Amino acid sequence: MLRHLIYKIKSTGPITVAEYMKEVLTNPAKGYYVYRDMLGEKGDFITSPEISQIFGELLGIWFISEWMATGKSTAFQLVELGPGRGTLVGDILRVFTQLGSVLKNCDISVHLVEVSQKLSEIQALTLTEEKVPLERNAGSPVYMKGVTKSGIPVSWYRDLQDVPKGYSFYLAHEFFDVLPVHKFQKTPQGWREVFVDIDPQVSDKLRFVLAPSATPAEAFIQHDETRDHVEVCPDAGVIIEELSERIALTGGAALVADYGHDGTRTDTFRGFCGHKLHDVLIAPGTADLTADVDFSYLRRMAQGKVASVGPIKQHTFLKNMGIDVRLKRLQGGRHQRNARQSKPFASLVAGFSELAWQ
Repeated sequence: MLRHLIYKIKSTGPITVAEYMKEVLTNPAKGYYVYRDMLGEKGDFITSPEISQIFGELLGIWFISEWMATGKSTAFQLVELGPGRGTLVGDILRVFTQLGSVLKNCDISVHLVEVSQKLSEIQALTLTEEKVPLERNAGSPVYMKGVTKSGIPVSWYRDLQDVPKGYSFYLAHEFFDVLPVHKFQKTPQGWREVFVDIDPQVSDKLRFVLAPSATPAEAFIQHDETRDHVEVCPDAGVIIEELSERIALTGGAALVADYGHDGTRTDTFRGFCGHKLHDVLIAPGTADLTADVDFSYLRRMAQGKVASVGPIKQHTFLKNMGIDVRLKRLQGGRHQRNARQSKPFASLVAGFSELAWQ
């Protein structure tokens, strides 16, 4: 990957941080999706399987609650963007099955937006019924179809725009934080974009440099911006606009859960390797790259089309959804199963306390 980037920069000149992220995270040779898979199921802060399962269950309850509050439509689509290994949507579907009496008159279908062939196969193993063979068509917008273990049809797409329009609930869990960002630094000459270039002192090392003049992505910076360093993500705006238009047209809701801020942070671009911070320019392709999501930008992109609420910390959201009660029930079940449980309930509470996006 480093050789590829150096060759590219030598050929065409310094590249934007957005282009760097795109090359490192989605290049067929070394893809982001592989690295998230290596790190484990999406959500580094979800430190125990029990907490992860409860998280999914509470999201399932939230979706059903929204469905009931908006009139109990006769059908809805559950759409997840970047579903990891499929564990989260599997937990949500288990709640749908448990509350089957509530949903008995509603036709539900699952639609997964996933560009990684490897991860889509893992998702299929997690979600689908083995006795029902998968339908594959690599050249079709719907490149794979199957049936979940609970009998719900599930389809895979590479692009959100290919998902059928209809009453839908959309889930984006740790999806937006890996979309490419443009970084800008305020200078006496105005905003200047941060680029990635080859270090002139070390031929196989990369470094950050500032563009000598204005660049097109500067248009995404607010005119009244007071920070001296900002990150903008045009791709996120496009997706939010698409989600907003769909919801406005056919109904539904979208839940975005991610590491982020409300327009206050500056330099958040960072890398993780083995759950530890990693220099983003060293050994590209060996670490997970991420940048905090600017929820104020997402809200602006949805403005005038749909109502937007939040952001709030995940910790607060889960408490409002009753995670405390669920944890106490889990504690009781653990004591009944094994009075000599080596992993104390306190560890679950500690895991829950970590579930907060700063």
